[in-house]
Amino acid sequence: MLAIEGEAAVSIASGSDTVNLALTVARVWVGVVMFAHGWRHLQSVRSGPGMANWFESLGLKPGKLHAWNVTLTELAVGPALMLGLLTPAAYGGTAAILLVALATNHWKNGFFINSPGEGWEYVGTLAVLSVALGALGPGKWSLDDAFDLVFPFDPRKAAIVAAVIGIGGTVAFLAAFWRPPKKTAAKT
Repeated sequence: MLAIEGEAAVSIASGSDTVNLALTVARVWVGVVMFAHGWRHLQSVRSGPGMANWFESLGLKPGKLHAWNVTLTELAVGPALMLGLLTPAAYGGTAAILLVALATNHWKNGFFINSPGEGWEYVGTLAVLSVALGALGPGKWSLDDAFDLVFPFDPRKAAIVAAVIGIGGTVAFLAAFWRPPKKTAAKT
């Protein structure tokens, strides 16, 4: 548990309205961002092979499978987070999607999002926040709380769930599916 003393410990432990509001705002916002990306990806996947071809160009084959995998994951974790359902797992799924994007597409472009090709600043930030927020649970204003789900909301267990799904899922996915394209030698 956190080593917080005084009024802050009482406030966090009792689940104050301020803490619940903060957890809800963070959860809903990350959920909206993920769902919006999933919705945009759904339109892209349905419009033709462009997204699948792009995944293949990153070394993720078969591209069609991975385009659908990303799309459906984003469409699932978005509402799960907005509603506060299975929150540590939903945050873990969010982190995994973002860490795969970081490794396969954004890392090579540097840190800053405004770098050519978009750096990893944005996806890295959302991934780290997802694991950290996953450890805190959904708050009282969630379906997890309404259904009295005791899915690991102890911060230590919830952090492990979010990290294993997020980081472990990323490592397993990349090991199984990512074959970075070979760099071609420049002709002189």
